[in-house]
Amino acid sequence: MTNVTVLFEGESTQREIVEGATAADLFGDDRSIVVARINGELKDLATPLATGDEVEPISVTSDDGLAVLRHSTAHVLAQAVQEMFPDAKLGIGPPVRDGFYYDFAVAEPFTPEDLKDLEKRMQRIVKSGQLFRRRVVTESEARHELAAEPFKLRLVGSEGGAEVMEVGGAELTIYDNVESTTDAVCWGDLCRGPHVPSTKYIPPNAFKLMRTAAAYWLGDQSQEQLQRVYGTAWPSKEDLQAYLTFLEEAARRDHRKLGAELDLFSFPEEIGSGLAVFHPKGGVVRRVMEDYSRRRHEEGGYEFVNSPHITKGALFAKSGHLDWYAEGMYPPMHLDAEVDDDGTVRREGVDYYLKPMNCPMHNLIFDARGRSYRELPLRLFEFGTVYRYEKSGVVQGMTRARGFTQDDAHIYCTREQMPEELDSLLTFVLDLLRDYGLSDFYLELSTRDPLKSVGSDEVWAEATEVLRQAAQKQGLELVLDEGGAAFYGPKISVQAKDAIGRTWQMSTIQVDFNLPERFDLQYQAADGTRQRPVMIHRALFGSIERFFAVLLEHYAGAFPPWLAPVQVVCIPVTDDHVPYLQQVADRLRENGVRVEVDSSDDRMPKKIRTASKQKVPFMLIAGDEDQAAGAVSFRYRDGTQDNGIAIDTAIERIVEAIDTRAQV
Repeated sequence: MTNVTVLFEGESTQREIVEGATAADLFGDDRSIVVARINGELKDLATPLATGDEVEPISVTSDDGLAVLRHSTAHVLAQAVQEMFPDAKLGIGPPVRDGFYYDFAVAEPFTPEDLKDLEKRMQRIVKSGQLFRRRVVTESEARHELAAEPFKLRLVGSEGGAEVMEVGGAELTIYDNVESTTDAVCWGDLCRGPHVPSTKYIPPNAFKLMRTAAAYWLGDQSQEQLQRVYGTAWPSKEDLQAYLTFLEEAARRDHRKLGAELDLFSFPEEIGSGLAVFHPKGGVVRRVMEDYSRRRHEEGGYEFVNSPHITKGALFAKSGHLDWYAEGMYPPMHLDAEVDDDGTVRREGVDYYLKPMNCPMHNLIFDARGRSYRELPLRLFEFGTVYRYEKSGVVQGMTRARGFTQDDAHIYCTREQMPEELDSLLTFVLDLLRDYGLSDFYLELSTRDPLKSVGSDEVWAEATEVLRQAAQKQGLELVLDEGGAAFYGPKISVQAKDAIGRTWQMSTIQVDFNLPERFDLQYQAADGTRQRPVMIHRALFGSIERFFAVLLEHYAGAFPPWLAPVQVVCIPVTDDHVPYLQQVADRLRENGVRVEVDSSDDRMPKKIRTASKQKVPFMLIAGDEDQAAGAVSFRYRDGTQDNGIAIDTAIERIVEAIDTRAQV
């Protein structure tokens, strides 16, 4: 007999099982358990157990369980593809957020009809109950078996690494899909696993193939282009339907779609991908966002600065960005040297770069004159436009753009001031985000990647610990992002959930001991010595454009009154009532309200529909009775209406909603 420890929902029990029994024997035919964590490692349920093992069942609804379900479904997809297209060559097929993908080398791109046929074939495979069976192979055996799979052969050996699902484990393994009745092998794939026990663990009505796209082998543009099939898989039909409904709602809220419908911004092809232009209504929203942010920063003791859009390359060589960030920068603009006929050099040859960030220039502002400890903390703030050459495949409207304006602050303080400054800074950030209507947060602490960073271990440890303490004071969930920091220091990022539960990275706060060193920044301390300041990087919105897009999707275009480009539309019943409503509109403008009078030829019901489609917060409607009584019919965005409201009362309601930033 064998004694093992079973860990289940935080409780541990001793279990005695027959020698050679597997994890599956512990949990019986419970199909909600798809994999086990044995001694800390995810393993197939078919893994034999030994005395002293610790075994934790992993549910299909957990993150690890979902990943295993989706990766197993990816194998079913690959089997279906090679059954339909025998000449297709296999790439890689990992689970990803909310789904999976698999890459294939095929003669022709997949069509929508192909995806439908592949889904049907996958359902047949799933219903047949094939077993996922793991085999350990040597490198030579793998090369022999995979002789017809050129991309898999590249993964055998040292290439690939731990980030590729196929390899990276302690052993080289192949997973066969085996007929449960005949034990015949139907298909196999190089993979380190684990997998669900059989395809019966994959609900046939809970997966769907979503789309296809071109993809380079291992994401390398110098390699072959493959066809990628994206899919999603869930524990139940209801889960799948909920996800598809969520996608429909997300599509309805897509900021690119709403931006066009509400005439807020556009992306002209003549300008280039990822470079937005704001239309008048979008310009209003942006101005209101910026003005409120400026006011709050003034109250918070920030000083406003400005810096140019381009700079000599030497500045970014000094900061280290050319060493660590050159791939994300636009190529340099080279100016040739100018030499007179007599050989006098009027100008050396020089490279200029569009700036990808503002921090090096803020360092120059700090260093423009001597600084005293009495000036610290020095909080510099800029709405600084930056440019980053994002790959075309990742550019996505204003949430991943190539040109955008950061609400960028850099705080220079003493080491002693750092804990208090981080505490107040994080509070400032969260309060301001709440003012814009976001309130569901958690914090993420990104730590050092030793291979992609500069500075000593001691400095990084100190900066990381101070950030951790500041985050804990907020009483929010703190999630560790190991190795996710920038090259110069650790960071805290504020992760905010929107109205439909999506998480967006918003504000980032980074502690930096390294750039002050590289720029030799100093201040005179109270004892007369020269000391190095600590530098804190902080982008509250990330960028104006991205924050605009997040709010647009969060509110589905129905901005709260204080942010709405048009806050009130006055709608006359007939043309005779236009002059009366013009007077009402004038009074609203005197109170700082953005108002329009719809004097078009449309009938009143259509004018109401137009204002509703434009998501205007308030409509003031007037006919004969309203005009005679000095009143209006007060209509809200949700369609409710109060009739016979005195003009003074209507104005008070509107102004109060704007001033209090009411969510109506």
